[in-house]
Amino acid sequence: MEANIVYRIAKGDEKALDAFMDYYSGTLYVYAYGIVGVRETAEEVVSDVFYEVWKNRGRLLEIESMSGYLRTITYRRAVSYLRHESTVPGGVSIDDIENYTVSHIDAPDDALISQEEMAALNRAIDELPPKCRHVFFLAKIDRVPYKEIATLLGISVATINYHVGYAMDALKKKLNPTSLAVWIGILAVMHDF
Repeated sequence: MEANIVYRIAKGDEKALDAFMDYYSGTLYVYAYGIVGVRETAEEVVSDVFYEVWKNRGRLLEIESMSGYLRTITYRRAVSYLRHESTVPGGVSIDDIENYTVSHIDAPDDALISQEEMAALNRAIDELPPKCRHVFFLAKIDRVPYKEIATLLGISVATINYHVGYAMDALKKKLNPTSLAVWIGILAVMHDF
């Protein structure tokens, strides 16, 4: 379904864009809200993301991971908003965003993972530094290839490896052995090794 919708958007079909927006708007809103913390601003950021998708529709067919692409646009728009609205001279750095949050991970099989284990995992992810969390989320949750993340974020593959490695080490330290086994199982499902 998604490939067909993306193809139709690339050809200028506004109804396909409406379906696309319905499909992604909720997830992107939660993501934007986690960065900006203001409902109206998050809605504006998501609206800007879809405007950018429409404006660049001719290139949509080249994108391998639509979810990763949309998250990156959302991330950049939200940080841009924070920089613009900041009263701090020189704007705001992504490293200065302390309350950045991502939507919690839904377990592939709720019967195998308790709510406490998922809460511990989500807390551990929330405690990662913001940029590390963003790269980790793209690489391990959205399964965006490292080369594509490098292109989207303008950083090297080595930097991506550093962030993912740092995140994995931090998560291993925070999770008990049972949760760690569950975590490895989740990654096996979510990421192609």
